[in-house]
Amino acid sequence: MSMDLNDFKIIKEGEAEILMHAKNEVFYNKTQVNNRDLSIAVLRTFIEKQKLEHEAFLTRRKKSAEKVLEKNLESVSESAPNQLPMDDVKCDSEREMLDEMPQEEPCSVHEDIPQSKNGKGERELKPPRVLEALSASGLRALRYAREVEGIGQVLALDNDKVSVEACRRNIKFNGSVACSKVESHLADARVFMLTHPKEFDVVDLDPYGSPSVFLDSAVQSAIDGGMLMCTATDMAVLCGGNGEVCYSKYGSYPLRGKYCHEMALRILLACIESHANRYKRYIVPVLSVQMDFYIRVFVRIYTSASAMKNTPLKLSYVYQCTGCDSFHLQQIGRTVSKSNSMRYLPGFGPVVPQECTDCGKKFNMGGPIWSAPIHDHEWVTSILADLKTMKDRYPAYDRISAVLTTISEELPDIPLFLSLHNLCATLKCTSPSAVIFRSAVINAGYRISGTHVNPLGLKTDAPMDVIWDIMRCWVKSHPVKEQPPDQPGSVILTKEPAFQANFARAVASLSKAQAKKVARFLPNPERHWGPKLRAGRQITSKHISLLGPEAVNGSLKHDDDADDEEAPGEAKRQKTADPTLVS
Repeated sequence: MSMDLNDFKIIKEGEAEILMHAKNEVFYNKTQVNNRDLSIAVLRTFIEKQKLEHEAFLTRRKKSAEKVLEKNLESVSESAPNQLPMDDVKCDSEREMLDEMPQEEPCSVHEDIPQSKNGKGERELKPPRVLEALSASGLRALRYAREVEGIGQVLALDNDKVSVEACRRNIKFNGSVACSKVESHLADARVFMLTHPKEFDVVDLDPYGSPSVFLDSAVQSAIDGGMLMCTATDMAVLCGGNGEVCYSKYGSYPLRGKYCHEMALRILLACIESHANRYKRYIVPVLSVQMDFYIRVFVRIYTSASAMKNTPLKLSYVYQCTGCDSFHLQQIGRTVSKSNSMRYLPGFGPVVPQECTDCGKKFNMGGPIWSAPIHDHEWVTSILADLKTMKDRYPAYDRISAVLTTISEELPDIPLFLSLHNLCATLKCTSPSAVIFRSAVINAGYRISGTHVNPLGLKTDAPMDVIWDIMRCWVKSHPVKEQPPDQPGSVILTKEPAFQANFARAVASLSKAQAKKVARFLPNPERHWGPKLRAGRQITSKHISLLGPEAVNGSLKHDDDADDEEAPGEAKRQKTADPTLVS
């Protein structure tokens, strides 16, 4: 089948190049370069970690084999002297056997111990297999194959014939390396993953919208210790715009607070954990990111019926006051140690009364959400270090390094965050600088950090009554206008602070990145940097605000040119068929 290259535009990203048709036939979004760069960085770190884990496994097996061998030799040497007085001839023969055993025994043990589960000899670490479940143009799969060292086979799936044809065309266009590593298949990702359980080291889900329908099969398709990379772009649903829809898709009810984007990350993690638990599996998040218009999580998947019991300890409900910024978490489960056993029990509750103790208003309840850490700081440090050594190979280096730098400074054990501007809006007062507020929290004996989700967000382990006491002390030195007595801010300010806040600047009030003036929140590189139309939809003039005038005008011009080429024949047929036309 011949094709006209004039109908295609060559798009280069990293070391991969793809041919994109002028019509919107196959989905491609330039904005997702951040997503793809971050995924490549995590994949490189995963391969290195996998090698280290394999080496540690072999070392442990070797040590255990040596211990077994020493025990066997000790038991033989202890039993041999007891038999010496009985028969001298027998004694000589046993000495000969003992002399031979140390030469043969270690070899047999070392051959048997490192066998794989299928018993086919020593367990070898094979190059990781990657499944890109929703490939579209195949750009992500091509970048994995061409840019990630040590990667194995990359399978690119799609349920759309046009997308699979485009992907195969792009594989050929990228040369021998892509052809040898990347395979494109026309298949339903859900069915394919269900029929290939525990086969892939990495499963990548990047759907247009919600990933919820793919999660059950995805957690089954990854090997033990494998990685699931998952994107969700339905942020309106996850952030509380349609709470009932979020509950039907993810099994959690969202709340509309300033922390809604972080809550979206935690809802997605809780949903993945729920699907994994059905197969005696559980997840360990290594990186969770909110960026641009989507969220992206990277989790390891393990199998263990006993470890799975800890899931209720990692999930919590959220109580959000409707009047002020106060929120509280209630853990679903708890454990009780008795002698050498561990009992798993329901969590204590409720953690809040019917009315907020700060402002007197009611609470909204959301969740359950993932309340355990959403990042592994050792992984984040490794990814960031690897990123800096290969900055030329990442088109979006500035953006993802800024995000990872901010994540590396987050408090890992604090779910959700406060907004300083919202606190001040509740009290109708002028806002202290972030440095002053952070200093007051640190001087009160608590920890505080920023968050990558919101430039104004602050994570802290200080309870809400301490936060409001600090704000009361601030208002005393920066008075506010009198407000109606029933307002939440007025109710809060009627109470006297339990302690005097110290606003003297603390040493740790600035993070290392802030002290070094490292950019952490960068503007979009160009206009109309956001989501794009679903593949197959016709681009019209109403999409200018989404795509920009250049993209819309270019598409409309291409359609007009196509119509002009067909026009002469159409006019001739119409003229002969319609007798009412006059020349």
